[in-house]
Amino acid sequence: MEVLLALMAVVLAALLARSAWVQRGHLQRVDDLLQRVAAAGGAPGPHGGSVGALAELERATETVVGHLDAARSSAARLAAALAAIPQGVVVCDEHGREVFRNPAAGAYASGRHAEALVEQAIGELGADAAEGTAQRRTFDLYGPPRRVLLISAFPLHDGDDASGALVVIDDVSERRRLEAMRRDFVANISHELKTPVGAMGLLADTIASEDDPAVTRRLARRMTGEALRVGRVIDDLLDLSRIEAEEAPRQDLVGLTAVVGEAAERVRPLAAARRIAVDTTGVRRSHAVRGDERQLVSAVTNLLDNACKYSDENSTVEVASRTDGAFVELAVRDRGIGIPGRDLERVFERFYRVDRARSRETGGTGLGLAIVRHVATNHQGEVSVASREGEGSVFTLRLPDGTGIVDDVEVDAHHVGRPAEALG
Repeated sequence: MEVLLALMAVVLAALLARSAWVQRGHLQRVDDLLQRVAAAGGAPGPHGGSVGALAELERATETVVGHLDAARSSAARLAAALAAIPQGVVVCDEHGREVFRNPAAGAYASGRHAEALVEQAIGELGADAAEGTAQRRTFDLYGPPRRVLLISAFPLHDGDDASGALVVIDDVSERRRLEAMRRDFVANISHELKTPVGAMGLLADTIASEDDPAVTRRLARRMTGEALRVGRVIDDLLDLSRIEAEEAPRQDLVGLTAVVGEAAERVRPLAAARRIAVDTTGVRRSHAVRGDERQLVSAVTNLLDNACKYSDENSTVEVASRTDGAFVELAVRDRGIGIPGRDLERVFERFYRVDRARSRETGGTGLGLAIVRHVATNHQGEVSVASREGEGSVFTLRLPDGTGIVDDVEVDAHHVGRPAEALG
């Protein structure tokens, strides 16, 4: 029995020693963990014994969990912000492997043809930037529609160490188009003013040295014509500037018959000189829109003026309207020289002319259709054109209906319709 008790005492002592050793091992691991938390910024305080160590570890764990939750929340906000921007964004790790892509950049991952080339460039530039080399490349995608993409890749650093790369895909098509329009505008307005002003200077010099009264009168008439030409350019520029500034026009209920009647009266001298009839019988008295009557008259006047200038003599310009209750369409149709297909997208640009020689002959400034477009935009509408060379053109001004009344009788397609229908 004594031997058995002694044996049990030895076993118990061994177990206690084992337990103490295990406990010391656990405490050592806890100490190690606390030191690692302190080194990472958890900043645990001093502790006493195993109970204090465990309590401190719990507090440190809660701190770390809080930091992780905050990091996840920040990452989610950052991802949402990147998803909302229009530029494509791709983030790569230090090895150039993609770790994030926002929806705007997602279109290139599954794209074909030109988009596939863009995707390849994203991978190449991202890999180069991950190695520390910033890159930038421009892509001209001929479409349709034609687009210009600027792809920029930037290295990312964590202190002195490289941590990855950021690739940004920016569609600069509209920016490039506006820059080109700005350059064209400056060049065109300079030319439009320089030509008649130079002509007036030459005519004035000639008159000063001319003794023949008949020649003097003829030169004076030419000077008057050049002065009127400059005046028309300036008047159209002022109208365009005023209309662009009035982004929120008045919301009066304006009948189309009154607008078209005033516009037809303004172009009557030009129409009479070219023996062109302006037929407005297709405009229905019940059709009305809400907006600024002065702007609307200016837009329709420019459409009629354009139609009369580019129509053949002894022809007819037809104006008609229809509505579906939501939008009113006012169509102006001529049977003139028409517009080549390559020019259809640009005819509403400032100073753009399809036939420059004929424009100068007819006294056009190249601003009329730009005015029409801005009036349509100000009234939450649009203007479109359909044309065939040698057959004529149809310009359609589409504006929100001011009455909400749907036509009970369809207007004859000979007079009006959507541009494609009107030429069909």
